[in-house]
Amino acid sequence: MASSKSNSTPVEFTPPSPNQMRRFFRAARWYFNPEFLGLWELDLQRPALFVGNHTLFGLTDAPLMIEHLYTHYGLMLRGLGDRGHFTVPGWGGFLQRHGMVLGTPENCTALMQAGQSILVFPGGGREVMRRKGEAYRLIWKQRAGFARMAIEHGYDIIPFGSVGPDESFKILFDANDITNSRAWKWLSQRYDVETATRGGDMLPPLPLGLGPTLIPRPQRYYFGFGARIPTAHLKGKQTEKDVVWGVREQVAEAVKGQISRLIQYRRDDRLSSWSPIRRLLAPITI
Repeated sequence: MASSKSNSTPVEFTPPSPNQMRRFFRAARWYFNPEFLGLWELDLQRPALFVGNHTLFGLTDAPLMIEHLYTHYGLMLRGLGDRGHFTVPGWGGFLQRHGMVLGTPENCTALMQAGQSILVFPGGGREVMRRKGEAYRLIWKQRAGFARMAIEHGYDIIPFGSVGPDESFKILFDANDITNSRAWKWLSQRYDVETATRGGDMLPPLPLGLGPTLIPRPQRYYFGFGARIPTAHLKGKQTEKDVVWGVREQVAEAVKGQISRLIQYRRDDRLSSWSPIRRLLAPITI
């Protein structure tokens, strides 16, 4: 669908045509029927760092958001990917060919110097590998690198939230269940599974989707975008921890606000816009 000219030059990327992108995502758009709030109020011609919540598995929502921004606004987001993606044979290369780059400061700097808009999920792999009761929670730990990079390059941050994907599956067993099992204890005595799974953070949950299958439930996806958070006035202060953390917390609160907004919006929209079949097959739990 797209090509990257060089693995060592993340800036150089040729996206597909808008028509190719629309055709590729036609089935997913029909199935999840995404809605986007707050984009009309934004100047999307100016580059920005888009920061939001990663959802369970993260395989359907981010691509649909990228497709919408590209086909409706001509904006191609370049994703910064967790290093775990690039350890899977074939998968990392696939993502790279479709615009993602390894999330390093060097790659982020190159993209910002080129004036490209960037997508980052501070929660990374841990936020994707959610556990029971963690729907729509931000699991960012102490990560603040995105704020530091934005300040260093004077980039605006656009906070966004997404609701729907975390309820596309029911989690039957999660990392807590696995690491507390006898089998895990047996393995940990013989192999360094803690390091391999980052202390269990990269253990995927065992899900249940539509009926007894792994097909995701047809939840409607909602994306909400907040006002730009400027950092140009802080340029040069990227080494000041209090300043960086302040921006990080401001963005986190803005993302949480979008998630709350979308959950409330969905309550009314579900009754007015969802088909009876979608309401039956995709119960909401939040």
